[in-house]
Amino acid sequence: MALEFAIEPTPNPNALKFTASQPFLEGRLSARAGDNSDSPLAASLLAIDGVESIFGFQDFLTVNKFAEADWETLVPHIKEVLETL
Repeated sequence: MALEFAIEPTPNPNALKFTASQPFLEGRLSARAGDNSDSPLAASLLAIDGVESIFGFQDFLTVNKFAEADWETLVPHIKEVLETL
């Protein structure tokens, strides 16, 4: 069964929280643009133009964007990456 994600705003307008229907991370995941991450998920998300950093734990992932990036453009790409889990 594929994971389903709810998208929630955060107090930071440059961050969105993606909460999964079940845990998908075994530990903490944290990476910033320019990092060399061993995580394929982190590498895929940070490869999206406009994504500044990610932080996740168990069943959620928070994606931070650069201020000039647009959520309407980013969210479909983020969903595409999350659908591969």
